[in-house]
Amino acid sequence: MSYRIFITGSADGLGLLSAKQLVALGHRVVLHARNRQRAEQALAQVPGAEAVLVGDLAQPEEIRQLAEQANASGRFDAVIHNAGVYRASAQEILWVNTLAPYMLTALMDRPERLIYLSSGLHLQARPDLKAIVAGGIGYSESKFYLVLLAKAVARLWPAVYANAVNPGWVPTKMGGPHAPDRLEDGVATQVWLASSEDPQVRTTGRYFHHLREAPYHRQADDAKLQDAFLEVCAQVTGVVFPGAE
Repeated sequence: MSYRIFITGSADGLGLLSAKQLVALGHRVVLHARNRQRAEQALAQVPGAEAVLVGDLAQPEEIRQLAEQANASGRFDAVIHNAGVYRASAQEILWVNTLAPYMLTALMDRPERLIYLSSGLHLQARPDLKAIVAGGIGYSESKFYLVLLAKAVARLWPAVYANAVNPGWVPTKMGGPHAPDRLEDGVATQVWLASSEDPQVRTTGRYFHHLREAPYHRQADDAKLQDAFLEVCAQVTGVVFPGAE
């Protein structure tokens, strides 16, 4: 069976590798890049891709426009929220890593499957929603909020399979050349969750690492914290999260 899949941040790194694998498996993949130049480069590297959408995830208005482009292009079966920054300002980390996935989740037509790329570093997070309102957060916190978002979506939208993934420390531009994990392992889980017909992928609200469920920050299970997070994101972005089904 062929699925239609959208991958944010797919001009390089894990997003690009995921796109290549999914196209090779026969799926219809729509890429994303932050500007037109990177979009052209992405299409050149994934010639089998259906299209590429452009939008800077550090810019609120461009996030909105990206959601509109995605909806206009047709329904997706799965969305992989892959885009992320590490060596960046606290403001850029907040928008790209956390608020953009929140806004796109809220504004795009609901797919059957949502995959959020978190990190093992989320275990070090000290969640403080006031920092979101203040306009900047740390990397660990940004990745914790993706687990929290996946858990919230799983609770509020039971018809959607929403899960978070730790891709491991892999030798991408972000991870550096000395990262111990293999690139192939870094994409295997999100490709599996987005495209497999294995009954095991029909699960929700889970946190995976290398195709297995893994330990995660237990505060992510706090429904009150999930709701407070959604409220704060709505306050900052002006985008209200659609409620329970």
